[in-house]
Amino acid sequence: MIIGVPKEIKVHEYRVGMVPASVNEAVAHGHTVYVETQAGEGIGFSDQDYLAAGAQILPTAEAVFAESDMIVKVKEPQAVERAMLREGQLLFTYLHLAPDPEQTHDLINSKAVCIAYETVTDEAGRLPLLAPMSEVAGRMSIQAGAFALEKSRGGRGMLLAGVPGVEPANVVIIGGGVVGANAAQMAVGLRANVVVLDRNIDTLRRLDAQFGGAVQCVYSTKDAIEKHVLDADLVIGGVLVAGAAAPKLVTAEMVKRMKPGAAIVDVAIDQGGCVETSHATTHSDPTYIVDDVVHYCVANMPGAVARTSTFALNNVTLPYILKLADKGYKAALQEDKHLLNGLNVYRGQVTCEEVAHALNLPYVAPETAIA
Repeated sequence: MIIGVPKEIKVHEYRVGMVPASVNEAVAHGHTVYVETQAGEGIGFSDQDYLAAGAQILPTAEAVFAESDMIVKVKEPQAVERAMLREGQLLFTYLHLAPDPEQTHDLINSKAVCIAYETVTDEAGRLPLLAPMSEVAGRMSIQAGAFALEKSRGGRGMLLAGVPGVEPANVVIIGGGVVGANAAQMAVGLRANVVVLDRNIDTLRRLDAQFGGAVQCVYSTKDAIEKHVLDADLVIGGVLVAGAAAPKLVTAEMVKRMKPGAAIVDVAIDQGGCVETSHATTHSDPTYIVDDVVHYCVANMPGAVARTSTFALNNVTLPYILKLADKGYKAALQEDKHLLNGLNVYRGQVTCEEVAHALNLPYVAPETAIA
């Protein structure tokens, strides 16, 4: 198979779909890999590094898309990239379609085969290709929140840890999954007061055991969210419903009543955000203020630590890239029900039920679509 790796073009996105080591593996399996010039430059990989790994360098994204059977990316294709897709071409990347009707319609019209990292599952029902970026984003959320709390950024002027004689900040984390657990780990390490809210009692038990009582684990209800959000100095939104738009658990009315200068980091913004006042921002302009509350809503948070993120992502995507290339996408999807769960759009049909529901589009079961 011919695999194409274009340079990411989203604002301040420096990650790359395949590092040279991943290219080397694909070439060893007998595949051809085309890499756009300077695709890995943002994380320290030159064209020469890719050539040494067995890749061929092409001068433009247009050339990569035109020559490749499978496109491997990191972020969702931008409009100019979507226009390059062709019928039957395989796209393997993060998509986050539920809150993005424009992208969804473009992918439908392209008749490409679009597999989303974030809805691929494993035997335990987890999301293995989303997990490493959730780990990164969860850990980053605390440092981003600490930054937003600084007075010069519009925040309360608080140090998360406090100092002897001064209370630490109250950090409230909504969602106890991978993002929430990693955010809690960082916040506890910085000696903040930490509350995690979740609706899964087993998750709360696990976090309670993991942190030995250093985190207050609270069952999530509307009343509990309101109480703790209003008491928070920093709120982390880490809610995930796989493939679907995130529920708006923090309302605009709650935000209006939060402490002046409090901060919100909405990690769920990729799926539309779990805070009613959230809208996506970029690394070049990461925050804005609503009702005296600082909002950090960068939609590609891990892109800020692109080298760490790229290696973490390649560690989990490479086996799937090789499976798709070795077997062809149809055989690979038919043999692996967990990979099949990643199929979001197939030759003009929406094959992810959550996306179809969110955007009021016809749904075709993936098994039916590829039969």
